[in-house]
Amino acid sequence: MKITNDIKYVGVNDHKIDLFEGQYIVPNGMAYNSYVIMDEKIAVMDTVDINFGDEWLNNIKEVVGGKSPDYLVVQHMEPDHSACIMKFLEAYPNATVVGNAKTFTMMGQFFNVPESMKQLVVKDKDTLNLGTHTLTFIFAPMVHWPEVMVSYDSKDKVLFSADGFGKFGALDVEEDWDCEARRYYIGIVGKYGMQVQKLLKAAADLDIQIICPLHGPILTENLGHYIGQYDTWSSYRPENQGVMIAYSSVYGNTKKAVELLAEKLKEKNCPKVVVADLAREDMAECVEDAFRYDKLVLASVTYNGDVFPFMKKFINELTERNYQNRTVGFIENGSWAPTAKRVMSAMLEKSKNITYTDTTVTIKSAINDESVTAINALADELCK
Repeated sequence: MKITNDIKYVGVNDHKIDLFEGQYIVPNGMAYNSYVIMDEKIAVMDTVDINFGDEWLNNIKEVVGGKSPDYLVVQHMEPDHSACIMKFLEAYPNATVVGNAKTFTMMGQFFNVPESMKQLVVKDKDTLNLGTHTLTFIFAPMVHWPEVMVSYDSKDKVLFSADGFGKFGALDVEEDWDCEARRYYIGIVGKYGMQVQKLLKAAADLDIQIICPLHGPILTENLGHYIGQYDTWSSYRPENQGVMIAYSSVYGNTKKAVELLAEKLKEKNCPKVVVADLAREDMAECVEDAFRYDKLVLASVTYNGDVFPFMKKFINELTERNYQNRTVGFIENGSWAPTAKRVMSAMLEKSKNITYTDTTVTIKSAINDESVTAINALADELCK
């Protein structure tokens, strides 16, 4: 794939994978992106997953022809991008591996690095001249590993963004960018909003015309939209107005309360209502929706004096990713000692800027006139 006259795509598509990072469902596979910059000196940007090493090397060979790459730039040491470093060096032993000090420390942990390997250790804002192209390396620690750096090519105005601006899904499948990029960002990078904000500020000084991420499509148009989405996500601002209702129910009574609340919200023309059964739906999708909308209702049975396990996992997933700046309401159910609301609110105790609704719906076994009145009141609050 031609990106510019000098920059070529040599990545691969993975349709064999079922769970990315052992937990994220990827029905449309994954792309492991790699790029070659053809100049007086040839640079390869990152490697690919170990299962696709031969295909990747064949892609490189096709692009470089009879020439040999001079550099392998390693922006991120996570194995889906670094696993083929040694395989690359077997094919091109005279190439110099470019990375920062932390890159090479991790490399030594993953591989038995040969003493003959040529290394170029770069610092933040260092440059590498390839001829007409010059790469500037910008460190991006904890986006989302400590060794991460991105690279900017000043000639073609390309940002090689490492895992930034990535998404789930192989490149030979057409799908909406926002949805799978949002799920990817919140699930994998979401904890590190402060670090992403710092990187966005550094990138704001660059004239970027193309973004080349390590996952997902190359971005060439409407870059303001993608950068704007990252700014929203990394600053923990709601992306849309709406209510996400996440529930766990054993015998269906809590579910009935949730369905009634959703019905009342729609009657009151709430902008958007999303309902998720935490026991049956993709947890990463549920977490994505909780971050997407400005209001959240947590509805759980009381379970062993606690909350139902799926609800506990869900709230832990939120707080692990610094959930904040939202309005939260509660529905609790308990036949003899309803404590779910107390437990759920305690789990959110360290979350910043959470506004709680005045109304909490408490059900004792099954909904009745009193709980229906509370559901109506909660709907009124959420639709203000």
